[in-house]
This record gives sequence, structure tokens and C-alpha cells, in this order.
Amino acid sequence: MTSDLSSRLSAAPVVPLIGENDAALAVKTANALNAGGLSVIEVVMRSDAAQAGMEAIIAETEGLIVGAGTVLTLDQAKSVRASGAEFIVSPGLVDEIAVYCLDEGIPFFPGTMTAGEVQRAYALGLRDVKFFPASLAGGVPMLKALGSVFREMRFMPTGGVSASNLAEFLALDHVLACGGSWLTPRDAVESGDFARVTQLASEAVAIAKG
Repeated sequence: MTSDLSSRLSAAPVVPLIGENDAALAVKTANALNAGGLSVIEVVMRSDAAQAGMEAIIAETEGLIVGAGTVLTLDQAKSVRASGAEFIVSPGLVDEIAVYCLDEGIPFFPGTMTAGEVQRAYALGLRDVKFFPASLAGGVPMLKALGSVFREMRFMPTGGVSASNLAEFLALDHVLACGGSWLTPRDAVESGDFARVTQLASEAVAIAKG
């Protein structure tokens, strides 16, 4: 993982997810998150327009580290990298994406939920992985079990993480950061209530520091 990304996550270990079809809304959402203290953003590739939204964020904002999430194939990984993604996140572990990112020096967080998947990631040379879907995969107890075995691994739980359980996840030494979409509620974004997005981001930063 790059030193800049590592230092950002150390200061504010929360990665909000943006999944807007409208590039202008994506930019406004990213700026609102940044205003609340969250400067590492994951744009999820769950629509045809998502990559354009990521490109707009990169082009029209300052001070953010922008990555691509929900990357499913090697070709998609190469495409989002060419568009400027500074890190890549996948819902599962795909060897060829992992090898590509390792060779290119791109931080990669593949989704894992079992000991076998974490061990496979470790064998490939990864030391940071996503834990997904966190709540369904066993939550904090499962992460405690995995961390006791894979002592060099760090995890980014995503899926079911919220303000109510964020502190519990971050209390684990081997949790690098938490990802989540609770910071960008669709109703707030669609109604233009970006002050609410900033407030949610500020609250998450306060929980993390607490």
C-alpha cells in the first residue's frame, strides 16, 4: 500500500462508497465527504456511468485519493487504472487481478470471508484485504479469529458496517479501515442534502478518533 494512502487511513480509517449514475452528483458527494474529513473515496463500478463519475471526481476535486470498487475482471481493473484509480477493490479474490495489481504497485483489496480465501491472498503476496460482507461473514468475532491466525494481514470490513458498530470494528488492531455506504445515503444525495453527507462523514471521523 502506498505511504500516502496508509497515512490517510491511519488518520481517518473510514472509506465511504460512492455509487452515483450522475457524474455531477458524484463530484458533489466526494466534496461533501472531504469537507467532513474523509479523503479516501471508493467509487463502486455498479453502473455503466460509474467510471465516468470516478473520472469526474479525479478531474474536478483536489486532495482526494480515489479508488475503484466492485471491480470484477482483469480488463476492468486495467480500465479503471487507466482512468486514474489509485486503488482497486473487488468483492472477491481473483488471482489475475491480484497479480496485476501487485506487479503494477497498485493497492488492491479483494473481498475475503473465509480462512481459505485469506490464506490464498496471503500466498499471492497480499497483506491487506477486504472482509466482505462483514456482518454476514461473522462480523467482529470472525475478524478476531482470522486476525489471531493471520497475524500479518489487515482487514477492511465492508457490508453491514454503520455508525452504530464502527467503533467495535475499529477497535481491532488488525482492522485497517472500514468501508461503507451509510455515509452517502441515496435520499440525501438525490435531494442535494450534501450537508448531511458532510455531517455523517464528520461523525465517522469522530467515532474513529474516539
